[in-house]
Amino acid sequence: MTHLNAFQNALKQNGADAAILSNELNQRYLSGFAFEDGLLLVTKENAYLLTDFRYEEAAKAEANPGWKILVPGRGQMLIEISALLAKEACKTVLVEEASLTLQDFDRFSEKLPEAKLTKGASAILTALRRNKDTLELETIAQAQAITDAAFSHILTVLTPNMTEIEVALELEHFMRKSGAEGLAFATIAVSGKNSSKPHGVPRPVKLEKGFLTMDFGAKFGGYCSDMTRTVVLGKADAEMKKVYETVKTAQKAALDAAHEGASCKALDGIAREIIDKAGYEGCFGHSLGHGVGLYIHETPNLAPGVDPSVKLERGHVVTFEPGIYLPGKYGCRIEDMACVKENGEFYNFTKSPKELIELF
Repeated sequence: MTHLNAFQNALKQNGADAAILSNELNQRYLSGFAFEDGLLLVTKENAYLLTDFRYEEAAKAEANPGWKILVPGRGQMLIEISALLAKEACKTVLVEEASLTLQDFDRFSEKLPEAKLTKGASAILTALRRNKDTLELETIAQAQAITDAAFSHILTVLTPNMTEIEVALELEHFMRKSGAEGLAFATIAVSGKNSSKPHGVPRPVKLEKGFLTMDFGAKFGGYCSDMTRTVVLGKADAEMKKVYETVKTAQKAALDAAHEGASCKALDGIAREIIDKAGYEGCFGHSLGHGVGLYIHETPNLAPGVDPSVKLERGHVVTFEPGIYLPGKYGCRIEDMACVKENGEFYNFTKSPKELIELF
């Protein structure tokens, strides 16, 4: 079943006649075509991709089968949608409650007075995107292979004279040269005291001795990868080794316990208990992990606040990223991205080594 077919079935199950989609990633998920200016109209029986002349040729060549490509005149897109809704007798029309601005909702309401616009499209798409199919998993694997290669590369070019920004740029440049269509998110490369910030910003200063944490990911075919590795610049002292090994042990325990049907809350608890018992209670402030797909953060989440009934299912792609952060001192995080395959196998996409690496 295609993503479009699954969405149309969900429309029927929710008693809706149609949906208007403006979010670029949701548009790509359903149509297979990446574009920045246009709308999708999906009814129970038909699917329309409305754009302008800039994308017409590409849309006709690249959109998935089943989409009717329309190029209304300037300022006529909602007028065209109004006519299509009338033609198919569509009354209840879902919009994306998670991303549609109030300004656009008012504009839709004004131009589509006969339609009953209501929330619900975002919830449907979030649920559909959660369970990846084989092609999606293969695409994510390609994104992660580029990311793994970038880590291998950075280990060969790091020097004490590089700045944090230069490390981030080197990772990004390598990923783009290696086939990434873009970055999954803004690259983090933080050293020394700056590494105590889980989402620290790379600085234009030379690398500091101590931990260097690099959190980065490639985007390939629209899908994201996400990986973190922490290395030591100089020699690790006893406490640094304890912090690193505690994080690695916590991650391994959670990964070893992961399987189809595992509780997302329980997996977080496994890693969190190890870190707390090692004497670092309160130093692991974020969740164990999150879903990854077209969005860098999707559901499900591996977190203490998640309902215990939320389980890992086939097609779920999630990160495992415990960390320990000592404010004003340093921080350490290790992150892999894994999934439950369609055959039920639990699989780790990430191949980069996790032994303690000391440089310089």
